[in-house]
Amino acid sequence: MTGRRYYLTTYGDWLRHSARFANSHWLALSEQRNESSPILVLIEADEGVHLVLEDDKAFKALPHPLTQKPISEAAQIALAGQGIAQGATTFEVAESLGSKHPLLRYRVF
Repeated sequence: MTGRRYYLTTYGDWLRHSARFANSHWLALSEQRNESSPILVLIEADEGVHLVLEDDKAFKALPHPLTQKPISEAAQIALAGQGIAQGATTFEVAESLGSKHPLLRYRVF
């Protein structure tokens, strides 16, 4: 069974693990386009892969979108250039950035 989680990471770190994902979609958070470019990524994978990512310091998981828990201050700072306000939830982040990349929107099915 697969699950979906949102993470902040870099393009290079996403690339390092990408073969393990059932599916993933990402949005660059800066103008530079190289392996150190920060990205927000939605990863669909089995529980084992998510556990590996939790142990990888390069991946910062956002709270589950339905918890209504605000994202961390570090995540908000990383996403501020995308218009994400302080106190935003993961659901609000997904909806806002979904206007730039529709597959980042949170959906249940």
